[in-house]
Amino acid sequence: MAFAYDDQNIFAKILRGEIPNDTVLETDHSLAFRDIHPQTPDHVLVIPKGPYATYDHFALEASDAEIVDFTRTVGRIAEMLGAQPSTGGGGFRMISNAGEDAIQEVPHMHVHVLAGRPLGRILQPA
Repeated sequence: MAFAYDDQNIFAKILRGEIPNDTVLETDHSLAFRDIHPQTPDHVLVIPKGPYATYDHFALEASDAEIVDFTRTVGRIAEMLGAQPSTGGGGFRMISNAGEDAIQEVPHMHVHVLAGRPLGRILQPA
């Protein structure tokens, strides 16, 4: 079964202005906003404005302009949070769940940028 885009998902509604959000940064092709249930002191979601269901869908079908804009937006968010390890920040974790097996809850591609505290290992050694 394919994981399809649903234009009634919460992020599509946010993009249409039907649901408010706490915007951190908006660009031509991306929107970054604070998660309503933050898992870390700094928890920002970055979404493309186009109708992409998963990261692979975005990577394969988005325009070069959309991909560059999204990637730079993630970098700017890390900079805004003071989390860039390249400039002395403590670092950040990016998570993007894709599809049912990964427990993707919203069928709109998004990346969680998590920062503000040590996060520990994401996976434990076998």
